[in-house]
Amino acid sequence: MSRFKQSLRCLASVLVLLAVATPASAHAATAPAGQLGDLTGVSADGPVTTLTAGAAAVRVSFPSAAAVRVWLAPDGTFTDPAGSKIVLPNGKAPVPPKRTDRGAYWAIGTGKATLRAYKHPLKFALYDGADRKQLWAESAPLSWTGDTTTQTLARGAAEQYVGGGEQNGRFSHRDQTIKIFADDNWNDGGAPNSQPFYASTAGYGVLRNTFSPGSYSFADPVRTTHDERRFDATYVVGDGLKDVISGYTDLVGKPFLPPIYGLETGDSDCYLHNANRGERHTLDAVKVAEGYPEHGMPNGWMLVNDGYGCGYENLQQTGEGLRDNKMQLGLWTENGVPNQAEEVKAGVRVRKLDVAWVGPGYQFALDACDTAHKGIEDNSDARGFVWQPVSWAGAQRCGVLWSGDQSGSYDYIKWQIPTYAGSTLSGIAYNTGDIDGIFGGSPQTYVRDLQWKSFLPVAMTMDGWAKSDKQSWRQGEPFTSINRKYLLLKERLLPYTYSYSVQAHQTGVGQVRPLALEYPDDPNAWTDKAKYEFLSGTDFLVAPVYDSSSVRNGIYLPKGTWTDYWSGKTYTGPTTVDGYDAPLDKLPLFVRGGAVVPMWAEGTTSWQTRDKSRLDVDVYPQGKSSFTLTEDDGVTRGYQRGEQARQTFTVDAPGSGPGTVTVGIGASAGSYPGKPAARNYQLSVHTGTKPAAVLGGHGMLRQYASKAELDQARPAGGTTRPRAAWCG
Repeated sequence: MSRFKQSLRCLASVLVLLAVATPASAHAATAPAGQLGDLTGVSADGPVTTLTAGAAAVRVSFPSAAAVRVWLAPDGTFTDPAGSKIVLPNGKAPVPPKRTDRGAYWAIGTGKATLRAYKHPLKFALYDGADRKQLWAESAPLSWTGDTTTQTLARGAAEQYVGGGEQNGRFSHRDQTIKIFADDNWNDGGAPNSQPFYASTAGYGVLRNTFSPGSYSFADPVRTTHDERRFDATYVVGDGLKDVISGYTDLVGKPFLPPIYGLETGDSDCYLHNANRGERHTLDAVKVAEGYPEHGMPNGWMLVNDGYGCGYENLQQTGEGLRDNKMQLGLWTENGVPNQAEEVKAGVRVRKLDVAWVGPGYQFALDACDTAHKGIEDNSDARGFVWQPVSWAGAQRCGVLWSGDQSGSYDYIKWQIPTYAGSTLSGIAYNTGDIDGIFGGSPQTYVRDLQWKSFLPVAMTMDGWAKSDKQSWRQGEPFTSINRKYLLLKERLLPYTYSYSVQAHQTGVGQVRPLALEYPDDPNAWTDKAKYEFLSGTDFLVAPVYDSSSVRNGIYLPKGTWTDYWSGKTYTGPTTVDGYDAPLDKLPLFVRGGAVVPMWAEGTTSWQTRDKSRLDVDVYPQGKSSFTLTEDDGVTRGYQRGEQARQTFTVDAPGSGPGTVTVGIGASAGSYPGKPAARNYQLSVHTGTKPAAVLGGHGMLRQYASKAELDQARPAGGTTRPRAAWCG
């Protein structure tokens, strides 16, 4: 049986087991349907308020000042099957609220959020802390059947909805219905990494504390349903979607901070008993690994087995061979990690889980992710680095969410774009799919897929299932050279990418973003005009080519100045670019005016061999802007002890027209093992016109005729570049 078919078999078993495991199903045949009636009682037990409506009861509490939990028991008996699995305990008691009887309703609130409990019938509405601005309001009371509960909300005239975890092919859900359930669909329309969370541009998000499947309809009215006879939701409020995402990840856990090699591309295959390739052995992975430096291509890690009848041998020796090639060793597990301690001690630093891990419900999948992540950290000084294809709310704290088994094609490229950008809106900082899929594909689709995935923080190739291996040099020229170009660019951008990874770990907001996250007031950002492009950080706008054409039409640029990364041509947004020349070697890529992008030196092929004494800074001056670079050793958990450094680069430039551009290089504050004692900076300042003069510090810089002359001016064997400039 193929791996794909076996995966479907495992997922099909999940459907059955979930139906059995749902608590409400045991009494579904006899439990009556109903909804909340009039409020019949209000009581307080410290910070917890209990409201009754006949036999039904609702508990209200505030896990934080900006979050309120509404927990319904239709028969008055509260149950909590998820326990502390989804919402992590924080050791803090709920915030004591102020309770006020306002006649028609009770106001229960903190300084940041007020829950209104209307009396006749008992319906809820969420307001701001001052009880003035409505965020949402129920248009009907909470209702239930024998085995479901539903909330019904009025929809705002311009209200937009996002979230639901990984929703393949979608990022915005107004007028749509999404599934909160890991089905067997890896492709467009599927939801293998869905999460019971959504957010609204009205300023709130809601997590349903459940492992039961659900369905969210964002029509008017909005109806959200889960297959259990209980309702347990926590609402977070915030000033915009970023605040809401941060509040949500405060509950389920912030995205983990990957090791730096995890942000390099990875390679995955089966090197034992691979029927598609003939008999191979684990040590053969080392031979493949050697191909990356031989072809001048970066690669950070390799998975040397796939868990489906493919074990391993000579693990220690294989790991040593990979590390000699600047790569880390990883293992793929089908359904268990019984030897995790010994494997990690032997050098395993990457884990990939599979669909059989789902077991009897999503809790099993979430436990697996936490267990694999913890296993790496408990048995080494490394950071946990786990990949998982089926997950639930909270998986962002422990793993990369991988979208599963797909075939390489232009359509595959297309639907992935809104998928991964949209996942960020559920606090998922690392979501990706195999470069050119696990099946099918072509040299052309491989190039096009790799190009844009170079601007995702994580990416890997998957071999052993297509007709030939999928390393980036296998297709020959001109494809090898194009692939090398983008892999080297991804490597150079690691200071930028890693800084965004640190931000995600702190705030919950990942690097890959739909335009709507940064430009929420632009109506075009919510439509198909911007659906098939994304922002990598705030500074890069990426518009992948997803057909066989060499021309890209319909590139939407929001307000501001945007510079073509390759030609230097500038555009003023909002505008739509048609007829963009995009031959196979050219990814449509634009840089925001005001961008400050730290980069490693050209030619860098590994974080381990980079020139630590030099940092390049790419500047697109416009107005006042800045970027804070964050650095640490990249591999250990020393950052948790404060072993980390930050350095801010500032730019002061005219908003438009001629003037003086000032670039400030701040001091690097903080320390970590391996931090360079001194560093040279090479600035590339894209002014569009040749400056009349370039000053550094207190003097005029010498001008060279070309960049090549500037590069040659560095003293042989020295670490100090002469104070010089090239204006091209």
